[in-house]
Amino acid sequence: MRRFFEKSTFIVALVFVFTAVISCEKDFTDIKSSIISNTKFDTDTLTVKGIVIENSPITSVTSDNISAEPGLYLLGVHTGTNGDYEKIEASIVSQLALSSGLKVIDDENIYGSDTIVVTTIDTAFVKLPYQVTFNDDGTAYELDSIIGDQTKAFNLNVYETSTYLSILNPTEPSKLNGYQSNDVFDKKVTKLNFTSDFKFLPSLTDSIVVKRWLSDETVATQDTVKYFNSTSATIPVPFAVIPLKEDKIKELFLDKYESSDFDSQAAFNDYFRGLILEATGDEGALVSFNFNATVKPSLEVYYTNTVVAGGVIIDTIYKNDSFLLSGVRASTYKMDDKVYPSDKIVLQGAAGSEAKINLFGADTDGNGVADKIEELRARNLLINDASLTFYINQSIDTTAVPYQLFLYKSDENVPPVYSQVKDVYSEGATIFGGLLQRDSNGKKEKYTFRITDYISDLLSGETNYSPTLRLKVINATDLLTVTDTIFKNYNWNPKAVTLFNHEAINGNKKVELKISYSEKKD
Repeated sequence: MRRFFEKSTFIVALVFVFTAVISCEKDFTDIKSSIISNTKFDTDTLTVKGIVIENSPITSVTSDNISAEPGLYLLGVHTGTNGDYEKIEASIVSQLALSSGLKVIDDENIYGSDTIVVTTIDTAFVKLPYQVTFNDDGTAYELDSIIGDQTKAFNLNVYETSTYLSILNPTEPSKLNGYQSNDVFDKKVTKLNFTSDFKFLPSLTDSIVVKRWLSDETVATQDTVKYFNSTSATIPVPFAVIPLKEDKIKELFLDKYESSDFDSQAAFNDYFRGLILEATGDEGALVSFNFNATVKPSLEVYYTNTVVAGGVIIDTIYKNDSFLLSGVRASTYKMDDKVYPSDKIVLQGAAGSEAKINLFGADTDGNGVADKIEELRARNLLINDASLTFYINQSIDTTAVPYQLFLYKSDENVPPVYSQVKDVYSEGATIFGGLLQRDSNGKKEKYTFRITDYISDLLSGETNYSPTLRLKVINATDLLTVTDTIFKNYNWNPKAVTLFNHEAINGNKKVELKISYSEKKD
């Protein structure tokens, strides 16, 4: 978008430009949307001096699915390389979805008074399907969306939470609730997992064998359980299995099926308030699980009803009930506090670190407009393009740098008000940019944002609002539906990168705001 900088002459200038285009068409050369050359204007570029970028550690981010559904949730431990970044222990808390009409013994399986039905729980486990991609020849899956050392296990424990997970704000029920990544969810003392500190290692395991136990403690049969992404799929999806204490699950679930606690989802949410999947340790990997995939995370209960008459087994009924990890969900991120030197700008996702940027320097006369903005306004420039570039410090570990960064505005108040940079919604996320770019040698080099509309509005005087800009790690999928000016600060991407700052010692690698413009000839 192009604007002249003096509102009083805006219409006249616009007419002048259109007239020039019509009458001197051959004088223009247009590439994309930028005016390259003509007989009435000089075109040039300038680099704005005085930019300041600083580290800005954060303590938490919004981590629930109440006002927006992330779909992706992190579980595991990541310590980074050489201590360059903060260690993160990522856990998940989730309600369970209740199926209707749950019964241990179905009506059609009720026998006469001379028979008894003995229920034996076969197994219970939490199922977590991995994100996967096909290998090159399409014959098998490969694990995806995992960072860290997959050869080292982290500790995983499963708890029942005693914290009621509410969609509505408990103190203001007319408003939606919200959970932060550093919120504490109370947990009941007894661990639900069969093995305490279960050693979680990502693997391509795509099936589990379930032994079906009769009332006389013999195995009747075995089921091989697999999950597929569609009815036509032939390759099963790999999934993690966390075995649970069978007696405890029978007590909490099967023995309560026909009680009022299972009458409705609301009653169940109050009775069994949710699961906590808690990851701890000093090594391992971070795994991203997609809760919106075809095969979803769940708590699985397998049990066998043995029908006995006169001491003889006359029938066996094999059953399986699934409780999806659904309803209110949230992530928790336990991260080390780390202070970084000012010459290194460190961005780390989850609840790690962002950067704050002052583009135009001080406002020494106190009129609410930076001196540099006033200087540029006086030149009555026509802005063709404006780009802000951040260069990667390649001497720091770049193994797991983010695919995309994001730029947004913050008034830095308490609490802060976040808003979008105009180009995100006026031009779209693709034009706005922030994608990882590589140099001619294939090395990860930089991130560039096109902020033409934002700069045009500032230098034209259409707006004086020039708050601090903030730079953060983001998931590309979060940018598909930018529909308003409000920015919601979620983060489910744990990746990290170190950038060069604004100092001259960094040469052509320092942060750079470049403006391409046209200026009327004298």
